[in-house]
Amino acid sequence: MAAVFSSSISAAFRMNPIYPKATPDSLQLQEVFVPSCAQIIVPFPKCRLKLYMVPFNRFSGRHGLRSFAVDSLLRVAGKHPETDVSSGVLGPNNCQRSSELEGQLQELFDEVKTMIKLGKKDDAVDLLQANYEAVKEQVESGARGIEEAAILDVIALGYMALGDLRTVRSLMDVLHEIVNELKDEELLLDSILMHMGSINAKLEKFELSISFYRRSLQIMETKYGSKSSFLSTPLLGMAKVLETNGRATEAIETYQRVIKILESSRGGESEELILPLCSMGNLLMHERKTLDAEYTFNRVVNIYRRSYGEKDERVGMAMSSLAQVKCAKGEVNEAIDLYKRAIQILKDSKHMAVDDKVLEKMRIDLAELLHLVGRAQEGRMLLEECLLISERFKGKGHPSLVPNLVNLATSFSRSKNFAEAERLLRISLQILMKTVPPDDPSITFPMLNLAVTLYNLHRDEEAEKIALDVLSIREKAFGKESLPVGEALDCLVSIQTRLQKDESELVELLKRVLKIQEKAFGHDSEEVMETLKKIVHYLDKMGMKTEKYPLQKRLSILRNKHKQMAVY
Repeated sequence: MAAVFSSSISAAFRMNPIYPKATPDSLQLQEVFVPSCAQIIVPFPKCRLKLYMVPFNRFSGRHGLRSFAVDSLLRVAGKHPETDVSSGVLGPNNCQRSSELEGQLQELFDEVKTMIKLGKKDDAVDLLQANYEAVKEQVESGARGIEEAAILDVIALGYMALGDLRTVRSLMDVLHEIVNELKDEELLLDSILMHMGSINAKLEKFELSISFYRRSLQIMETKYGSKSSFLSTPLLGMAKVLETNGRATEAIETYQRVIKILESSRGGESEELILPLCSMGNLLMHERKTLDAEYTFNRVVNIYRRSYGEKDERVGMAMSSLAQVKCAKGEVNEAIDLYKRAIQILKDSKHMAVDDKVLEKMRIDLAELLHLVGRAQEGRMLLEECLLISERFKGKGHPSLVPNLVNLATSFSRSKNFAEAERLLRISLQILMKTVPPDDPSITFPMLNLAVTLYNLHRDEEAEKIALDVLSIREKAFGKESLPVGEALDCLVSIQTRLQKDESELVELLKRVLKIQEKAFGHDSEEVMETLKKIVHYLDKMGMKTEKYPLQKRLSILRNKHKQMAVY
């Protein structure tokens, strides 16, 4: 009986469990370091509106308002030809000499950012609200031109920085009405539309976001041609939204278009290719197109090598992503070699601190692979190194040690040293309980691992109690249909199976797990397939043939599909 549920028990035995996933052991592709896009100011005509600037003084409280006329728009990414820059995506921060009014609008946005940074959020709200009231009065009097749109755009960006999504939504409604009436020939409309695309994506209005990006793209194509590098910015924004919205094929095609444009205008070895290549590579990995992903990340590694040499930290970061592709292909030894070289490059470059979280993640991923190929002692040494580094920089009782303790406990569990695993897990719980309330969800991750460890020590009643506590805390913290709850349910079923609990109740728990996994991973995922196996097993044991048949048929289809994917 226990063998049927081996996957659910082993799911708790994975490295870095502080980040919850209701999946078996897996490696997630991480982003490669890429340079950030420059912030550009684009000129636009004289404006008839008055914007208000709150004089900011860090030594005083509220101040009076003084007014300025403003006529420019802060552009978050991308450039126009008239700014005379060499790059349309990742180039240097060059721009035309700003007019006085352009500078005032940048001052407005910078003032808001400064206030937020220094904790003066009330002042930032006052500043934005004063400007909104001014432009609102103009809009209501019938002025609905590009100036009003640009000012509303900057105000919306300010409220986004404050995290006030409710106000942003209302601003987007007004702005949407205005831009719908504007002709495509209006200066800066393409920039405003790109901002609206980005903001609506954050508001999870994906279709609306895509429509704004498309209109921006059409405007830029008319101005600069279909092969201009200036198209990269709206294309990349649109690709990300398509990806987020589950339209992977369209997103990949869009990334490919960006890459083709940049290859034509910048050359096949340009650093500007890094961002679309990495984005596409990660998506290809998610879609399990590992051969294409491998080619993509090999290009990233080679571009960085040619630009900076073999020992540059960016090469190391790119190699770590390539290592994860190799792992996904089943080329574990190649992945291990890449990880080792990447870690050594980063150590030698001195670019990262010894306790950097990215470097720690690479050590953990490498340890995971070493365990996978039977080199547990070597992997455990890496995990002990992570723990010692954390103790050195944070102190022995610091909460940041908990992931390291849990990872090390996982290593001992895999080596069947459950007693040592229990000891480490109880230390991690003692640390957490001193710093967070007893119902804090962070406690549940070492707790769930402890429940699995106690299960393996055949202390099933104690394991069940802990698993039930985990389930209760997670349901309140994350919601009853969340992935962390699905993970707890899956573990609980395994424990209660050996306690010979009512099988119909176990089926109901598994149906909850199935529903969670279908929503999170898709109806055809491996996670769903594994849970279907368990449900079919119980239904067969209970003699419920009518209910079992459709699920068994679905399971058979899924197995065949995943066999074909494995061959591919």
